[in-house]
Amino acid sequence: MRIYFIRHGKTPGNLLRRFIGGRTDQSLCEAGKAELTDLKDAKLYPAANSVYVSPMARCRETASILFPAAEQIVVEDMREMDFGRFENKSHADMEQDREYKAWLSTMCEGPVPQGEDKMSFTIRCTQAFLDIANKWSLEKNREQAVFVVHGGTIMAILSSLIRSDRQYHQWYAENGHGYRCSWDGKELKLEKEL
Repeated sequence: MRIYFIRHGKTPGNLLRRFIGGRTDQSLCEAGKAELTDLKDAKLYPAANSVYVSPMARCRETASILFPAAEQIVVEDMREMDFGRFENKSHADMEQDREYKAWLSTMCEGPVPQGEDKMSFTIRCTQAFLDIANKWSLEKNREQAVFVVHGGTIMAILSSLIRSDRQYHQWYAENGHGYRCSWDGKELKLEKEL
């Protein structure tokens, strides 16, 4: 089965380089909508009757632009990481913050004050994918699945399930881009970057 992981389009927070996670439900900005339309016109994406989406507005809006006729299946546990006290702030806003510096010193692996740590986030997203994938085994005619989610969600799932030397942050995808993978019921394999 072919799996597409697509990151949502740009938001105002993305333009300002802020930590926009699971607490900030931003819509797409106009530039983000225009870029998605251009990418769709370039035929970067597959046709789809249904799309798995994060519950956040930016993912649902992206799916509506890229797959206007598709049913959206909301997956709560595929929302972005909870950045807690860092939510909706930029590096510049926090560069003197003691807790932010401590988090950076862990290579962003440690817990976020009042938020989530990367390991818990990765387990949440990966388990959500596997729960869906296990249901596919009951469907004989499923040939593909499309996920419109967050950059962090994509990094979490791919770094967990693809055998590779690539680390978590090396699975970063630009807004509107992502990865095409294959799933054989046990293993996820990278086919190409979108």
